[in-house]
Amino acid sequence: MSETTTPPGSPHQTVQPLSPADEKLWATLIHVGGIFFHFLPALIGYIVLKDRGPFVRQHTTSALNFQLTVLLGYMVGLFTIWIFFIGALILVAVAVLNIVFCIVAAVAADRGEPYVYPMAIKFIGD
Repeated sequence: MSETTTPPGSPHQTVQPLSPADEKLWATLIHVGGIFFHFLPALIGYIVLKDRGPFVRQHTTSALNFQLTVLLGYMVGLFTIWIFFIGALILVAVAVLNIVFCIVAAVAADRGEPYVYPMAIKFIGD
């Protein structure tokens, strides 16, 4: 009985799970990346890392849901900016909440704890 191996780069190659330390690192970076690049790190992280471990999957899913909610908040703020500065207040509030919650999530990820953003709409399920 011979064992078959798949060549590197084969579409049938299985992905290797990340080590717990790597999962924590990537989850932390995805949350911090949300402060500077909004939904892009969460989207890329979700696509690339979702099958690499349960911890990083939970964090990327949570970050993507929150960043899509933040994007929606920015859109509402932009559409209402002409109504007595209400839109400007919404934009500032969304920006501050994005920074605060991303920092809290990054700290939780670095500690190895699961984190779910408050007020996030669940666009992507677990």
